[in-house]
Amino acid sequence: MNRQEDKREKILVTRSSMPSYEEYIEMIKPIWDSAWMTNMGDFHKQLEQELKEYMGTDRLVLFVNGHMALEMAIQALELTGEVITTPFTFASTTHAIVRNGLTPVFCDINPADYTMDPDKIEALITERTSAIIPVHVYGNICDVERIGAIAKKHGLKVIYDAAHTFGERYNGKGVAEFGDASIFSFHATKVFNSIEGGAVTFAEEWMDHRLNCLKNYGIVDQDHVVWVGGNAKMNEFQAAMGLCNLRHVDEEIGKRRKVVERYMEHLDGIPGLKLPRCQKGLTPNYAYFPVIFDGFGADRNQVYDALAANDIYPRKYFYPLTNGFQCYEGRFSPEDTPVAAYMAERVLTLPLYADLSMEDVDRICRILKECNTSLGK
Repeated sequence: MNRQEDKREKILVTRSSMPSYEEYIEMIKPIWDSAWMTNMGDFHKQLEQELKEYMGTDRLVLFVNGHMALEMAIQALELTGEVITTPFTFASTTHAIVRNGLTPVFCDINPADYTMDPDKIEALITERTSAIIPVHVYGNICDVERIGAIAKKHGLKVIYDAAHTFGERYNGKGVAEFGDASIFSFHATKVFNSIEGGAVTFAEEWMDHRLNCLKNYGIVDQDHVVWVGGNAKMNEFQAAMGLCNLRHVDEEIGKRRKVVERYMEHLDGIPGLKLPRCQKGLTPNYAYFPVIFDGFGADRNQVYDALAANDIYPRKYFYPLTNGFQCYEGRFSPEDTPVAAYMAERVLTLPLYADLSMEDVDRICRILKECNTSLGK
């Protein structure tokens, strides 16, 4: 590809969905009238209720971001000792465990959908294990039935990192309904965003009071502080953006589906490429388009470089594995999770967002296919 051929804007792995400028400005006018910008204002309460309805759950608490949602869900459930989790995830999952003074024990993934392999969980359970924190990956749902059965057998809690699965349903049930708790991220890069933001959904009603307390410094009222909490409240500007975006999220998901279908038209059946497949019973949100390069004419890094040379920036997601981070050097090793290590060296998530044009998808696929011939010689 001759770089002089076209001088388009850079194509990043994602681009935030946003309402029109006019819609958001109109939405936030009441904030100036009330001067109530945070501390669970009207927009916060409204968004919480509308998300419950959209996600099909009766129990949901909003947070400033998905990471604090996970940290405080762990704290609310009073987990101790060891937590079985996956290294094939974003840094937040592992950091939230460690920052709560717990030890992550890494379970390998299955090569079909990159989620935690339930066949390998029980061998990792010890007398110190208090919970399992699996991750729904790229919109793929973990084997919730088997994980739930294992947890029940051993008396363990389950918190799902559901940051990739907003709005999805599995066998007719909202993904927010699985486990003792699930956490969601509403970061600007996600299918649904509130600029920054997150939520915890949960099974037991008592968690509502505790989570709301923890996100506000542990304060119950003016005279009582009963938990060592923090400041993790969503502000009114975030909530207003969330309300605007929630109006359009189904339309946005529909646009993402068309991008995925275009990718599949170009890439399906090419030897050496493993493409995402929708799981049986899942209503997907088309969050990501991961491609595994295994036997392709070029390796993952070569394809990344070729796209970057054309101002197209996919993401090596997830690479490196969290058990290979420098901050954990000497404590954990990617060698303990060989399937995850294998996938991390070969995966590339291609650009995917609602406003990505079909012409740009065509160009991305053309460059990728050229790598198969030019670099594979």
